Amino acid sequence: MKVAVFSTKPYDRRFLEAANQDKTHQLHFFEVQMNEDTAILASDYPAICVFVNDNLDRPTIAKLAAGGTKLIALRCAGFNNVDLKAAKELGLTVVRVPAYSPYAVTEYTIALILTLNRKIHRAYNRVREGNFAIDGLVGFDLNCKTVGIIGTGKIGFLVAEALMKGFGCKILAYDPYPNPDLAAMGAKYVDLDELARRSDIITLHCPLTPETHYIINEKLISEMKKGVMLVNTGRGKLIDTKAVIEGLKSKKIGYIALDVYEQEANFFFEDFSNEIIADDVLQRLVTFPNAIVTSHQAFFTETALNNISETTLGNITDFETGKDCPNQIAIE
Repeated sequence: MKVAVFSTKPYDRRFLEAANQDKTHQLHFFEVQMNEDTAILASDYPAICVFVNDNLDRPTIAKLAAGGTKLIALRCAGFNNVDLKAAKELGLTVVRVPAYSPYAVTEYTIALILTLNRKIHRAYNRVREGNFAIDGLVGFDLNCKTVGIIGTGKIGFLVAEALMKGFGCKILAYDPYPNPDLAAMGAKYVDLDELARRSDIITLHCPLTPETHYIINEKLISEMKKGVMLVNTGRGKLIDTKAVIEGLKSKKIGYIALDVYEQEANFFFEDFSNEIIADDVLQRLVTFPNAIVTSHQAFFTETALNNISETTLGNITDFETGKDCPNQIAIE
């Protein structure tokens, strides 16, 4: 099957071509993001392959359908960037990669917590400048601290397990669909307000839905402990970034680590080191010494990239051969 692959980076091409070594599919790579303006590039391609920051809104999907596209293959788990209703109405199937490596995101989340707490990023920069003083780098023991996990699917469960068994943390959890395995380990499910009030660290692992959009907002921040650590390796729009900046300024938030950002589609995965970044919120955020912002790389391991590529091409093969695809998104 002819497949137009958008938002392609060198690593995408390398891993997809390796997974397609038998040349089952004809992969054509485009560096540009998929949106209404670039949809024309997919004309006469029965399948497209897209990533987290490609924009599959109704006008884009309408152009794809008019050009003959029948399949949207997401090489990611989230699908909040796809108008599923439009896809169904216009006869397009949508498939995804629901689990590529929950361990990759789990390990990165723990790395961010440790880096923030022990100020490793600041210590690294000091030593490179010949400054070996440790004033201002004091951290705290994770042992016995209370961690609030918002979203307890595969990643949230593994983060909770690592913090409980590896560091002796107490776990509070919030999820409309509690995980009985996590409760059996000793985690306590509570409502969102109680989690905010009691947690020393809060980490986000829930999908982006209308219900979770800005789940971290001014009101919830006001209920948090003074000096709370907030970590987001989920989706950018789970957090109202302007409210977080006010929380940092007031010192209600003591630490913040973001691997995602609500306006990341304009910047992440690209090099702007020689440009003026015209995003005042992002620029203000990165000025805080107690903030770490990374460019959506929590998933970025060889294991994850292998799994993403193999699952994506497997999804496309299922569609082409008429098999039921276990990773097709059910659209009501």
